Formats: sequence, C-alpha cells, structure tokens
Amino acid sequence: MATGIVLASNASATGSWFAWPGGRGEFRVEGSFPGTVKLQTKGPNGTAQDVGSFTTLTSAGGGIFELGASEIRCNIATATAVYAVALRIPSPSF
Repeated sequence: MATGIVLASNASATGSWFAWPGGRGEFRVEGSFPGTVKLQTKGPNGTAQDVGSFTTLTSAGGGIFELGASEIRCNIATATAVYAVALRIPSPSF
C-alpha cells in the first residue's frame, strides 16, 4: 500500500515543507488551471529546487520521481483550488 503526503488541499499558494522518507514516488495534482504546480525539494543550503520536468505540471495529472530522504513541498503559481499529494511507491520484496 502506498504511503501518501497531502501537500495541498484547495490551495492557491505554495505550501509548507513535509518530510519525505526517501524512495520512488508519484506526484499527483488536480486544480483550476492555467498555472503551474511543481514538486520541490530542499537543496544543500535550504533553498527550494525543482524536482524535475515530470513533476512540473501545467494541467491536472501526475509524474514519477525518486528522491533520497528530504523535505518536499508543492509550489503553486497562478493555479487555484489545487489538491496535490506525494505517494510513496513501495519497493518490491524478494
């Protein structure tokens, strides 16, 4: 079962930082567009860094990412009524 972090709930502004346990995940977004919603992580000196093009969305949808243990947030520009989650994809057990 996937573990999820709610990053935004009916939001129109950049959210708070949340602890990401590390590993592969899926970033899912719904909202009123046009606008941009992107997944960000903290860089070495604490500044926000975009995770990548697959998690920079200009419409409802999702993208896969992989990060080490870090802090993540949802950056919202122009879009409104945004709902966003980060779902951890479990590693297969052998």
